[in-house]
Amino acid sequence: MCTSITYHTQDHYFGRNLDYERSYGEKITITPRDFVFSLRHEGELSHHYAIIGMATVISNFPLYYDATNECGLSIAGLNFSGYAQYSSTTASSADRTNAKVTSFELIPWLLGTCKDVRAARVALEGLTITDESFVESLPASPLHWMIADRDECIVYEYTKDGGKIYENPVGVMTNNPSFDYHMTHLQDFLHVSHGPLMNNLLSGTSVEPYSRGMGAMGLPGDLSSASRFVRAAYTKLNSLSDADEASSVQQFFSILDSVAQAKGCCYLGDDVDGHPQYEYTLYSSCCNVDKGIYYYKTHENSHITAVNLFHEDLDSTTLKIFPLEREWKPTFSN
Repeated sequence: MCTSITYHTQDHYFGRNLDYERSYGEKITITPRDFVFSLRHEGELSHHYAIIGMATVISNFPLYYDATNECGLSIAGLNFSGYAQYSSTTASSADRTNAKVTSFELIPWLLGTCKDVRAARVALEGLTITDESFVESLPASPLHWMIADRDECIVYEYTKDGGKIYENPVGVMTNNPSFDYHMTHLQDFLHVSHGPLMNNLLSGTSVEPYSRGMGAMGLPGDLSSASRFVRAAYTKLNSLSDADEASSVQQFFSILDSVAQAKGCCYLGDDVDGHPQYEYTLYSSCCNVDKGIYYYKTHENSHITAVNLFHEDLDSTTLKIFPLEREWKPTFSN
């Protein structure tokens, strides 16, 4: 239901597709350095790195889906249903060796206190994630997280066996199964090439490819998380663009487009009122983590919109919220 990637040209970029059947009123949200996070177990986080990202804000608390801090550390939470298993709040505090946070606090806690993946890796060691709901109507979401900076990328998963950190050499993540499965599955596609087809099946015959433009033959095209992982990895690792901002950002969105879900193609069943539910790409994001610019487009509006972290007062105590530009605004040439 989601895909996250990194991309590097002259600057470094991080972003994702969010695929779901409904919106929760998400908006671009900037959390300044002196906004106070009241954490369930770690007290008040009152001075921290500034953060920009996509969040649903409830009771003045930003529930971030993906975000980047002013140092360039980025995190995206992706669905990990059936695998994520957080710790009970009744577990003994003696069982933990480090911090204790809820799943919805993990992104602001890490981005607020860590400037890079190296620091995040240290913070995650021995971490306890609890199964608490934000409110009764919003139970803890089963997630795993891709965490990256300009130099490194990791995946963090929390299961019945506790937390585990995976090195992520491809800079791609989707949903369940676990990250080690995706890396093993990727090996089934080592033969896929961006080059023209070669006749390896009927060597010595005159049989030739029937068309040009047949690169990536054999790449999976379905919407499963395993296939999206392979397709996003192939597209990203074979992607070429100029190093300027326009070329880099447009290429980033092209990579995400290769795994986007069109509404109607992934039926989830009917809701309680009998209305059919379809998973589709609600938004795509791309953050230039070096410049603090968060780009996005939505299902309703494919025009790219940008918000710059450093154009705001980052020493404020108040969230800065930008509603998404969802209205379709075509440009006419006549």
